[in-house]
Amino acid sequence: MELTWKMLNGGAASLASYLAAHVLLCLLPAFFIAGAMTALIPKASITRWLGRNTPPYVSYPAAALAGSLIAVCSCTIVPLFAGIYKKGAGIGPAMTFLFFAPAGNIMALAYTGSILGPEFAVARLLLCLLFGVGIGLLMAMIFWRDDASHDAQTDTLFAQQASMAPAALGVLLSLVGLLLAGTLKLWPLTAAAFTLDMPLPWAQPWQATLMRWVPFDAAKGEEGVNFQGSVLIGLLLLIGVTAWKGLENIVEGANRWTWVAMGLAATTLLVASMRLSPVPGMLEVGLTGRVFGMALALWAVWHFARQLSGDDWHAWLWETWRFVKQIFVLLVAGVFIVGMVRQVIRPEWIESLAGSNTALANLVAVGFGVFMYFPTLVEVPVARMFLDLGMHPGPLLAYLMADPELSLQSMLMVAVVIGHTKTAAYVLLVALFSTCAGLLYGAWVDGLGWVPMALALTLWLLLLATALGWMKRRQTAQAAA
Repeated sequence: MELTWKMLNGGAASLASYLAAHVLLCLLPAFFIAGAMTALIPKASITRWLGRNTPPYVSYPAAALAGSLIAVCSCTIVPLFAGIYKKGAGIGPAMTFLFFAPAGNIMALAYTGSILGPEFAVARLLLCLLFGVGIGLLMAMIFWRDDASHDAQTDTLFAQQASMAPAALGVLLSLVGLLLAGTLKLWPLTAAAFTLDMPLPWAQPWQATLMRWVPFDAAKGEEGVNFQGSVLIGLLLLIGVTAWKGLENIVEGANRWTWVAMGLAATTLLVASMRLSPVPGMLEVGLTGRVFGMALALWAVWHFARQLSGDDWHAWLWETWRFVKQIFVLLVAGVFIVGMVRQVIRPEWIESLAGSNTALANLVAVGFGVFMYFPTLVEVPVARMFLDLGMHPGPLLAYLMADPELSLQSMLMVAVVIGHTKTAAYVLLVALFSTCAGLLYGAWVDGLGWVPMALALTLWLLLLATALGWMKRRQTAQAAA
């Protein structure tokens, strides 16, 4: 009974801390971007770079490049992946984008280099790129018939859209700016502009109560719920209620609940970008550059959204709401289950099993990355902790490959988009290649040398070239037919 209570408490704490910290500045803009991709971008704009008939030497590098610019976690990337896939991206480039963005983005690589050293960062970049393209190619080869059917279906769904209106492009770029303003850790955004003092004497006692309700160990990558987090959770609940009333029938037109939901969403993003610090007798509200960046991006979204036609506006909000209904419930369930599992798994077990560069050690590290999900970039200091405690660099890299890519909640969400069969294949490929990456890097650390390493990578490049050639021949044959 004690263990059950501990697991339930861990699940609730994990969910509370996640909703308080990570749904907002990353996931909330991502849902709106996914809706805009589906409703406002013509299929030709996606398929030109990521379509199944685009030359592989164009589509796969384009998918990796797009992923490298987005610093998001395995959950936040799913709505973006769903948006490009539904709009006509081939399964291969879409899976490369899904794999590469969480682990191979510029911020993750820079942070890896600063905490674990440039050698880890280079290895992470090189192996994420090679294996990400490889996973995409294998998915395209295995499911090419389904990919062709999906391509034909998007032709039917989006045949009437020929070009992207300037207002639609402005909305999409403003939303991307909103995502970047909320996630980038650059000096202009993180610098404090000034502080306001609000007379809220109950703020500090409330934060102390939250700390008792949701205890956490920061050394393990856990997070609690502070005063600001509780405010954000309350705003999220209000968004859920008002969005259900204002967006469920948005195709028939907006109502007052629609505007309330949109206003609450904007308010939530602004509050999330502030620094709310309870002190004795009052609440310090710190306004950073991020607040002004978010405000500017929100104004830009509103400015261009007003120029959309009524049908486009309604379609955008409907697609956004549809993605939320499909994905968000699974995200909540997944985070809760992961929080329960974390109460059972002990890091000492992983350290004892992953102290050497064996296949079992790398598989354990991959499994640990799946069930001990950490928010984006948090996996890096956790990896530093395991390295200091004796984990071998090989399994450590396998963990760094798997943790940002796979989590229980992300797997549940991806299954909604592409089905259980494709999701199972993707998960197995990620686990396999993450294990191989760990074994390869671990062997190099143990003294494998440059020549065998170069031969192994050359062999992999030859296999990729063969796969590219096969796909090119198949595309040519289909075009001729």
